[in-house]
Amino acid sequence: MGDQIRRDSWNYCRFYLYLLFLGNSALGELRYSIPEEMREGTVVGNVAKDLGLDKISLNDRRFRVVSGSKDDFFEVNPESGSLQVRKKIDREELCQGSGACLMELKILVENPLEIHYVVVEITDVNDHSPTFSEKEQAFEIFEHASQGTRFELHAARDPDAGTNSIRTYTLTSNDHFDIEISQSDEEKIPFLVLKKSLDREQKNKHLLIVTALDGGKPPRSGKLNVSITVLDINDNRPSFSQDTYQIEIFENTPVGTTITKVNAVDPDEGINGEIEYSLSKTLARKVYDVFELDTSSGQIKLKGPLDFEETPIFKLDVQASDKGQPPLIGRCKVIIKIKDVNDNAPEIEVTSLTNTVSEDSKPGTIISLISVTDKDSGVNGKILSTINSNVPFELKPSFKENTYSLVTKDFLDREQVSLHEISIKATDCGEPPLSIFKTLNIHISDVNDNSPQFSQSPLNLYLSENNAAGEAIFSVIAKDNDVNENAAISYHIVRENDVTSFLNVNSDNGQISALKSFDFETLKTFQFQVVATDSGSPSLSSNVTVNVFVLDQNDNAPVILYPVSSNGSAESVEEIPRNVNAGHLVTKVRAYDADIGYNGWLLFSLQEVTDHSLFGLDRYTGQIRTLRSFTETDEAEHKLVILVKDNGNVSLSATATVTVKVVEPKEAFAASDVKSAAKDNEDNNVTFYLMITLGSVSVLFLISIIVLIAMQCSKSTDYTSKYLQETNYDGTLCHSIQYRSGDKRYMLVGPRMSIGSTIVPGSHANTLVLPDRRRASEEVRPVYSFKQ
Repeated sequence: MGDQIRRDSWNYCRFYLYLLFLGNSALGELRYSIPEEMREGTVVGNVAKDLGLDKISLNDRRFRVVSGSKDDFFEVNPESGSLQVRKKIDREELCQGSGACLMELKILVENPLEIHYVVVEITDVNDHSPTFSEKEQAFEIFEHASQGTRFELHAARDPDAGTNSIRTYTLTSNDHFDIEISQSDEEKIPFLVLKKSLDREQKNKHLLIVTALDGGKPPRSGKLNVSITVLDINDNRPSFSQDTYQIEIFENTPVGTTITKVNAVDPDEGINGEIEYSLSKTLARKVYDVFELDTSSGQIKLKGPLDFEETPIFKLDVQASDKGQPPLIGRCKVIIKIKDVNDNAPEIEVTSLTNTVSEDSKPGTIISLISVTDKDSGVNGKILSTINSNVPFELKPSFKENTYSLVTKDFLDREQVSLHEISIKATDCGEPPLSIFKTLNIHISDVNDNSPQFSQSPLNLYLSENNAAGEAIFSVIAKDNDVNENAAISYHIVRENDVTSFLNVNSDNGQISALKSFDFETLKTFQFQVVATDSGSPSLSSNVTVNVFVLDQNDNAPVILYPVSSNGSAESVEEIPRNVNAGHLVTKVRAYDADIGYNGWLLFSLQEVTDHSLFGLDRYTGQIRTLRSFTETDEAEHKLVILVKDNGNVSLSATATVTVKVVEPKEAFAASDVKSAAKDNEDNNVTFYLMITLGSVSVLFLISIIVLIAMQCSKSTDYTSKYLQETNYDGTLCHSIQYRSGDKRYMLVGPRMSIGSTIVPGSHANTLVLPDRRRASEEVRPVYSFKQ
C-alpha cells in the first residue's frame, strides 16, 4: 500500500515537472527509478516519449546525454528515444546511506536547442535474480503472421519465494511484440504476442529481451534473449531506382547503341527477389520496332532508326516482375527525347499557282503563294529563301514566317520572253546547310500590244504588161509579234484612185490579184496602199505603200511612117539621076514602135533587092544610099523591100517597099520640081505626126517625173524616173526610161544602148542596170519583181 502511494506521488511529481518543462523549453525534469545491478542496455525509460519528442528526428537533432562524470552509466538510444543502462550499477558504490539514490542526467537536443533534466533513482534489490533455463530462445515467424498470434516463452525460475519470487515479465520496447503472462497453477508462463505485422524487408530479424522480475525489495530479474527470424513471403513488388528515367539522344544515333539501363530491386529473397524486365504490352507498335529491352540486365538498346521529325519523343512503360507466386510487378516510365540533327532539306509548297500571267500585269501582281517548311527544328529549321535575279519576279514575305508571295517586279513583255523559268532556292541554317530548288514555269499570255509590221516599206512591184486578168500579181506579208487572235491578220486595199478598183487582195494571205490587164503604153506606174489589221480587241493595223512599175512587153509591131502611099500601104517610088555618085541618099525609111527599150529598138534590113551591089541600107537609121555609080548596064528600075523589126524576145516587124527608078538627069530635074511640092506636103504631114508623138512622150515623161519626185519625197527609197530621148536620135522615133531604186539604176533603152550598160541576167531583155558611180562601194539592195 505504501508502494502504491509512493508511485502516485511520484507520478504527480513527474506530471508537475512535465508541465513546468512545457512552460520553459530550457528547464524540465523527468524522474525514473530502477533497481541496482541492472544489466547493460536495460531501458530506464523512454525519454523521447516522455518529453514529447519525435523519435524520427532524434538523430538529426543529436539527441544525447551531456551529464557530468555520472553519464557513463546511462545512454540514450537515438532510435527508440529511450534511456538505457550502459553498465551495471551498484547502488552501494554510488549512494551512501539509506536515502534515495538519485542520478541527475542532462539530455540535450539541438535544432532548436533544448536541455532536459532526468533524475534516475536507484533502488535496492534482493540478492537472487530470476534465471531462465536457457539464455536464448529462437522463433521463426512468417511475415504474414496475423496480429495476436501467441508464442510461448521459457518461464523463469527464482529460488526466492514470496514477494521476492517472480512477479512479472517485461519485454524490451519494440514495435511488433508484446508480452502477456498466463497463470498456470502457481507458475506464471510468459507469451510473446504479435501486435503488429512483420515485414521481413524492413527487418528480417528481431532481437528481444524478456526480463523476469521477482517481488523482492528490490526485486531481482533474469533475462532471456529472444531472437525472431522473419520468414519471407512474396509481399514486395520490384522497385525501380527512379520512377521516371529521362534520356536525350540524337536522331542519328547508330542502331545497336545502348541508350540507358533501368534498375529495379526486390527486397524479397530467393525467387521472390529475382527480376525480369519487359516493355508494357500497351505501347505503340513503333516502340517495339525502335527499342529493345534486355530482360535480365534492363539495358535499353536502339533497335531501329530514329527520326525526330516523325517522333520527337518516346515514352516507354517498363515493367519489372519477380518470380514469386503470384508474381508482383513494378513499373517505371522511360522518357526518351530525340534531339534534332540537320537531316531534312527544306520543302517548298506552291499554292494558288497561276501558270499564265497576262503581259499587261502591273508590277506587284501576285502570281502565287509559296510556303517553305523544314521538318527539322531550332536552327536546323530556320530557312532562307531566294529567287533567281534574271526574272521580272520577286518574293515578298508575308506576316507568317516562311510564307511568301511571288509577285511581278517589272513590266512583262511576251514578245521578248514568253516563258519565265523561276528558280526558288530554300536553304536552312543547319550545319552543313541543306538546300532545295523548285522551278516554276510562268507563261506570259498575250495582249494585243503589237501592230502588224511589213518587212519593207515601200514595196516595189515590177509587173509585166498584158498580165492575165484575175491572176495573182503580188503578195504582201505582214507579221504580228502577238499570237493567236492577236496575230491573225487580215488585209485590205485602200481605195484611193481608179486604178485600185481593178485590184483585189485576199484578206487571209495578202495575195493581190489584178482584175484587168495592164498596158504599159497606157499606164507605166502607179501606187496603192495595203492595210494589215490584226484580230485583237481593240484591233491594231499598219499599212504599206506598193509602188507598181509596169514593164513593157513586145506587144506592138513597128509602124511605117514613111513611105506611106495614098491608100495606106507602105510603098513609094523614088527617082534618081543615073549620074549620082556612090553614097547618094535615095530616101529614108521612117518607122515608130510604141514599145520601149529593146522592144522599141528598130533595126532596118533589106529583105528583097534586085541588085545588092547597088543600094545599101543603114540598119539603124533606115537610110537608103547608093553603093556605087550607075552603069549603062544597070536596070532602070529597082525594087527594094525593107524589113523593119524590133528587138523583142519575139520580134515584131513591118515591111516597106521602095521602087527606085533611074532616070536621065534632065528627067530627074523636071520630076524633082513636081515632087518637091508633093514632098513638102508629105514632109509637113510627117512633121505633124512626129510632133504629136513627141508631145505624147513628153507628157508621159512629165507625169512620171512628178510621180517619182512625190514618191522620193515621201519615201526613203532613192527613186527617180526620167524619160530620156536618145541623144543620137537620127530620125527613127524611139525613147527610153531611166529610174533609180535603192542602190541600182535601171534604164529601159531604145535603139542604142549606153556604153558600159549590162543586161541583168534573168530580167526582161529590155531592162538595163546602169552602174551607179555614187554608190559603187555600197551593197546593192534587192528589188522585188513579179514575172508573169
